Amino acid sequence: MIYNLLVPFSTDVGILNVFRYITFRSVWALLTALIISIIFGPAMIRWLQRVKCGQYIREDGPQHQAKQGTPTMGGIMIIFSVCVSTVLWGDLTNVYLWLSMLVFIGFGTIGFVDDYLKVVKKRNKGLSAKAKFFFQCVVALAAITLLIQEPAYSTQLSVPFFKNFNPDLGWFYLPFAMVVMVGASNAVNLTDGLDGLAIGPMVVAMACFAIFIYVTGNAKMAEYLAVQNIQGIGEVTVFCGAMVGAGLGFLWFNAHPAQIFMGDVGSLGLGGALGFIAVLAKQELLLAIVGGVFVFETLSVILQVGYFKLTGGKRIFKMAPLHHHFELKGIPESKIIVRFWILSILMALMALSTLKLR
Repeated sequence: MIYNLLVPFSTDVGILNVFRYITFRSVWALLTALIISIIFGPAMIRWLQRVKCGQYIREDGPQHQAKQGTPTMGGIMIIFSVCVSTVLWGDLTNVYLWLSMLVFIGFGTIGFVDDYLKVVKKRNKGLSAKAKFFFQCVVALAAITLLIQEPAYSTQLSVPFFKNFNPDLGWFYLPFAMVVMVGASNAVNLTDGLDGLAIGPMVVAMACFAIFIYVTGNAKMAEYLAVQNIQGIGEVTVFCGAMVGAGLGFLWFNAHPAQIFMGDVGSLGLGGALGFIAVLAKQELLLAIVGGVFVFETLSVILQVGYFKLTGGKRIFKMAPLHHHFELKGIPESKIIVRFWILSILMALMALSTLKLR
């Protein structure tokens, strides 16, 4: 909004040219989302306590009964901070920016309904797994269908480490991109089991993809680094900056011991947005590296369930997802969280190195 209001006057007032720069507006989007989160965080926590939106803790896993009743659905604060900051600093004529926000809100709404049924209506299971999957597919289908209609966007697939190998998937790209988005959404949801465990790697992943998005939208940098150039997509860097800021602001209250949990409204929304950003940046396959922590957590669940069924009750891990396995081995919660953060940073750096390793 600031961009649309002030840039037309930049020819007469030279200092306003600074608002043309995506990097400048992305930094301020980050700071704005961070400030909004920190300022409104305490009020959000009090409100969630007042309406009795407390987290239910299962008794069949690691003992976290002290966390029983901690306010959940804190993802509402993340969505609010991101949307306000993005609208404030983004170019509101950019279709990619609006699609990113709509995906974030769409997946977040599915999580909100699930949280509402579990926490407010006291239906322990919330939305059924089939219902969640169906609505996630609907949001992903709508977003990708609109995306591939854009003339500047292609259905070519970028393959890490290969400079000139970009197969065009055609209409098969639609289900492929849907799998990326829905898979990322559920992977982040599975990871959200300890204080700050999901939001830490999410901040790192979004910061990493902010770089990929910026490079993809910059013609000179894209040509130099041999990545696909998509005109106009660089504006989504502002959205990524807002996501990083909102994530850090949420972590202020979610750090161990947590004062608030993000709930499904946060984890499904963040995961869906992360998957969509990977699709926008044409780095769908690289998401497996950038979001390696989320991949490991998801694979641990798949392997555990599959092995349990094949062997008639045996387990690979003490408990899945993977972070619960380490908890039951006696590793302190805070140490698990920090180690997972370190892994996420290392994998993000590995992913960024692929820009030159071609």
